[in-house]
Amino acid sequence: MLILSRKIGESIIIDGKIAVRVMRVDGDVVKLGIQAPAEVPVHRQEVYDEIQQSNQAALTKQRPALPKLPGAQPRQARTLSQTPPASTAVGVGSLNATTTPTR
Repeated sequence: MLILSRKIGESIIIDGKIAVRVMRVDGDVVKLGIQAPAEVPVHRQEVYDEIQQSNQAALTKQRPALPKLPGAQPRQARTLSQTPPASTAVGVGSLNATTTPTR
């Protein structure tokens, strides 16, 4: 761990992108200003720990199975050779049996 001493108004720069400035000292409380790119998350330690715990709980939480719809029959998987051919829809501006070309 790097330990630095700073006075009020002085800063440290991290990776050329993040600035941490000592804004104010009130007794044993130090107010810091942090300037970082929007894509860099900045959290207090206790908030970060809570986020990590929530994420871990979401990964390990067992989810109940979805209820079955009444009367629904399970579908069987089809192989590529069993897939019906795509319909041959006629697009706008193309010819079909009911249209004639205009000149």
